[in-house]
Amino acid sequence: MTDLRSAPIPPVGDSDHVRGPADGIEVIEYGDFECPFCAALSARLAARAALRHTFRHFPVRSSHPRAWAAACAAEAAALQGRFWEMHDSLFEDQARLEDPHLWRRARELGLDVERFDSDRRSEAVAARVREDFRGGVRAGVVTTPTVFVDGRMHAGRIDEGVL
Repeated sequence: MTDLRSAPIPPVGDSDHVRGPADGIEVIEYGDFECPFCAALSARLAARAALRHTFRHFPVRSSHPRAWAAACAAEAAALQGRFWEMHDSLFEDQARLEDPHLWRRARELGLDVERFDSDRRSEAVAARVREDFRGGVRAGVVTTPTVFVDGRMHAGRIDEGVL
């Protein structure tokens, strides 16, 4: 499903998670680490070198009960400079998003696991995830994945031609 209407989206800022060339095509993604369509999209985005990919959290807890914990784990990893590594790890193995698996990922990424666990349960991390989610709601996001390419919203199963 693709929705090509324009939507007001918060501009990319210093607190966003961004990778790719500064002059790349700007893609802002609202994603959920338990969403299989988000995982497929993530692999497609990673294969595109000319994209400037911004990831924002949109955990849909009603259908993905482990998505919130995964989003908080990614943010806790970000506090140690490893957001994208955790992002990729979570999407590569969506079947294992419970605590022991999150701790294993943190160890494999070389994180201070005690700090990681404390951070992911903190109010500051929860507030960061809520901020992304609310920004998505204000921009019209209702499903995952939703991407904005050149300010235009595309939601659900993203067509190959969009990216």
